[in-house]
Amino acid sequence: MRCKTSSLMFVLVFLLPVIAGAVSEKDFEAETTEEMIRLCTASPEDPLYHQAINFCHGYLVGAFHYYEATSMGPAGIKLVCLPNPRPSRNMTFDMFIDWAKAHREYWNEPPVETEFRFLMDKWPCKP
Repeated sequence: MRCKTSSLMFVLVFLLPVIAGAVSEKDFEAETTEEMIRLCTASPEDPLYHQAINFCHGYLVGAFHYYEATSMGPAGIKLVCLPNPRPSRNMTFDMFIDWAKAHREYWNEPPVETEFRFLMDKWPCKP
C-alpha cells in the first residue's frame, strides 16, 4: 500500500506541473491572452515548443507591423512611440510576458488587445 501511495505522490508532485503547463492545440487558436502567454512561455521540453514560440513571435510581430503600416502617413494615428534605438525583439517579448503576467485581468481578452495595452503603457506617444 505504501508503494502505491508513494507512486501517486510522485506523480502528483513531480509530473502534474509538467502535464498542466503543456501547450495544447487549442492554445494555437489564440482567442485569449492566456492562450498566447502559454504559447510564448512554452517549455523547451514541450513537444510543441518550436511551433508555440514561432507562433507567439509571428503573431506579436505581425500585429505590430500591421499597426505600423496603418499608422504611417499624415492621417495615421500614433499610439505607440518606441525609443531610439528600439529594444530588441526578444527583450520586448520578455517585457510583454512579464507585464501580461502582472495584469491577469486582461487574460480573457484577445491577445492583440493586451499587446497594445502593454505597448501603450510602456511607450506612449507624448502629445
